[in-house]
Amino acid sequence: MYNNTELNKIRKIKTMIKKLVLLITAAGFINSANACTAVNIKATDGSVVAGRTMEWTFPMDWNVLYYPEGSKFTLSAPTGSKLPSKEITSKYDVLGIDSGLANDTILEGQNSEGLGLSGNFLPGYTEYSVINKNDKNYISIIDFGRFVLSNYKSVDEVQKDITKYKVFGEKLSGVPIEPTVHFMITDRTGKSIVIEFINGQMKIFDKSIGIMTNSPNYDWHLTNIRNYVNLSNNGNISVQSSILGDVTGFSQGSSALGLPGDYTSSSRFVKAAFLAHYASKTKNANEAVNLVDHILNTVDIPVGIIASQENGQMFHDYTQWVAIKDLANNQLNFADYSHRANFIKIDMNKLKGSKEISIPISKLQYPNADITTSLIAK
Repeated sequence: MYNNTELNKIRKIKTMIKKLVLLITAAGFINSANACTAVNIKATDGSVVAGRTMEWTFPMDWNVLYYPEGSKFTLSAPTGSKLPSKEITSKYDVLGIDSGLANDTILEGQNSEGLGLSGNFLPGYTEYSVINKNDKNYISIIDFGRFVLSNYKSVDEVQKDITKYKVFGEKLSGVPIEPTVHFMITDRTGKSIVIEFINGQMKIFDKSIGIMTNSPNYDWHLTNIRNYVNLSNNGNISVQSSILGDVTGFSQGSSALGLPGDYTSSSRFVKAAFLAHYASKTKNANEAVNLVDHILNTVDIPVGIIASQENGQMFHDYTQWVAIKDLANNQLNFADYSHRANFIKIDMNKLKGSKEISIPISKLQYPNADITTSLIAK
């Protein structure tokens, strides 16, 4: 017979084995299916909101993390390099979301100075730096998100300093693929950059339009969107035709004909850019959060829409959660797949002075939105 402690260990081992089997089986699908979308909006009062969807093929045991100013963590060195690891002390409070497969692998987050970061999958185009014995400044891609949010308060600071570091790839334990990632980094002024790792070099795109999806590289998307300059929000549906004379379309929206609606990264990029550009200007952070939610709804993927069968098992790429960062007010709005229409809010200002926090997103408490009793006359 086993005691409770031994039984818990056995259950954890079984869970890890099950997840590993799923990871290995789904590896081929992961490389082609991941479909994250990130969107920035700046309100007329200057408030900046940065939102994103997180799509993945299987549950990743996501966690909400909070690290107060002064927290310490270690920047690892490449395995087998004999180079030293480095201890880092965070300058700022950090609120983020990690994958659960590796501690501190923050793919989404913000800090107390209003700097936000979103990491999206970029398979097929990412190539990290090779670290040699003479290198002094190096960061694992696993540590990159937390490092940026812990050390910089603005995009200008990131651009000025981050290029002195080499970023090397590192496989997550039990994961059959390397985390090939690019990042959009935004601050509360609205300035935004995209960082990619191409041919072993860090490349910074400082002409970000506040939209990011997945492969190909960012400059390809900026070129591709030029194919859609004819699109507009013109509601006039009358068209002059040399054959039919004056005709009227069946409905409004004819000027947006050709706007892609599929779930490829290129189509999501164009659609999100179109909506962000033509949507009516928001007045403040609350309106900007609402607008970002509306835009992200158009690329939300329900389970079953994107599917692949591998070794007799069906896998689905779907929107596991949505995060909307209010960088002006240090607030995070979050909803997982089961609560897509019912966001919760985490206020970083109220966490000030708290200890480190790590909680699975499955344990988050969503508010009760049923107001029926308030409508009943007394």
